[in-house]
Amino acid sequence: MALKRVNPTITLFIPVRNEIEGLKVIMPRINRMWCDEIIVIDGGSTDGSKEYLVAIGYNVVDQKSKGVKRAFWEGFELARGDVVIPFSPDGNSIPEDIPKLIAKIRDGYSLVIASRYKDGARSEDDNFASRFANMAFTGLINLIFRAKCSDCLTMYKAFYKSHLYDLEIDKFKDEHSEIMLIMRGTRYGLKIAEIASPEPPRIGVQGSRAHPGFFGKVKTAIGMLFTISRDAIFYRPK
Repeated sequence: MALKRVNPTITLFIPVRNEIEGLKVIMPRINRMWCDEIIVIDGGSTDGSKEYLVAIGYNVVDQKSKGVKRAFWEGFELARGDVVIPFSPDGNSIPEDIPKLIAKIRDGYSLVIASRYKDGARSEDDNFASRFANMAFTGLINLIFRAKCSDCLTMYKAFYKSHLYDLEIDKFKDEHSEIMLIMRGTRYGLKIAEIASPEPPRIGVQGSRAHPGFFGKVKTAIGMLFTISRDAIFYRPK
């Protein structure tokens, strides 16, 4: 396991695809001085998202592979910072919580989760089914892996890039790295913390890119169950 630095460098990673309305609201609220590097990967936007980002001074990288999970791995592999923070520019992630995540990392934590349910926080994108699913999967992960998290499914978190490789998560790029970081990190004894970070509604887009529609959500649920079961049975820290 790589040693943590006293003042780790920070990469903010922003995946984008057709989110022009959210970008115009969210991006001006990001202080570029918070991070050492900001990586934007565009998944083939046709609504002017890429052009807007370039116009306000961001270097935008075109996604080479297909799918949201692969977009994340392209960002992870490009990141030069010690710590990576994936950030959603569609309004779900609160920009002002970025410094809070970084502060916890600099307090010595290896993984910091922006929880949508800690200390009374809530998700305004939730319906009964999504809230129940999150509670069920979070409870299952806490039970099996002895984690103590209130939100295992959020992608909004800060973590050391090295953990993707030390915990061999890079071998499963088409699976759910957001839960593998918690499951494997807990077993490895990583120091994990949460901050309360409510989830506002998406701006100008309907539904999630990661699991669109009913069948997309079912596919995601089955995939998570597979990942949890495999790691529960077979994964052992080195």
